[in-house]
Amino acid sequence: MDNLIELTDLQEHCCKSCSNIFTGAYCNECGEKVLEPKDKSFRSFLNNIALTLTFSDNKFIKSLWHVISNPGFLSREFIEGRRVNYLKPLQLFFVLNLIYFLFPLLQLFNTSLKTQMYLRTHSAWVRKLVNEKILAEGYTYQGYSLMYNDKTTSLAKLLIIVFVVLASLPFNVIYRKKNKYFTDHITLAVELATFNLAMNAIFLSLVLIVINKLIHWTHLGWEKYLDDRTLTIIFILTNVYFLFGAGRTFYGQTGFKLIFKVVLGLLGLFLALEAYRMILFLFTYWSL
Repeated sequence: MDNLIELTDLQEHCCKSCSNIFTGAYCNECGEKVLEPKDKSFRSFLNNIALTLTFSDNKFIKSLWHVISNPGFLSREFIEGRRVNYLKPLQLFFVLNLIYFLFPLLQLFNTSLKTQMYLRTHSAWVRKLVNEKILAEGYTYQGYSLMYNDKTTSLAKLLIIVFVVLASLPFNVIYRKKNKYFTDHITLAVELATFNLAMNAIFLSLVLIVINKLIHWTHLGWEKYLDDRTLTIIFILTNVYFLFGAGRTFYGQTGFKLIFKVVLGLLGLFLALEAYRMILFLFTYWSL
């Protein structure tokens, strides 16, 4: 049997993907595998399902852990060409964004109509547009608010990629002397968005669900403490942690310059988030 296996491994194959002639189980040009009857067995089918659902290759958990514990590491590995041991930052981002899109989690990247109208730097302009539309269309404020909030929730989950691009711009300016390509800064911005989805949307939502259960048992209210101001404080603290880690690991920045650039980065992220919220408002406004 061993001799038969060895003879089979030495057979020549024509690659189905690139037409390369090779011996063995894998094409030496593109890596395509030669399909055998066992690859189409029901057992193999179940193994593939298990791999997909549980991420048993460990890349997902390993990559996510690096994003949380060592910000900037995954992006550095990716741009320097060490990629086979981790998920690509964009792949990891899309997995978490899918979870964020499908389940009722904390709407970190969403902004309600009330917040847009009264708590943002562009609120005066937003109030003018909304009031004009309510008068022109004959809506009540309550009715329009319900329609707006429902629509903007869906759009916010689709437009996160806009925030990624906007967030990369401050990195490009602040660290312009670090010999990075524009796409390198975008890679780090993808990791930043992944970090926020993991920590400030998914993990924080799970924590709040547990706290809500405990508070409900003791008949205490929690909603008044979890407003936009509280979420902003959490957002600032977690992103300061990310910016410090990414500054050291991804850009190799240290000392007082790192502190100064973290402050500038936080300001840049604030401006990027405000620009994103304005774009989100316009998309929602135009779609109603």
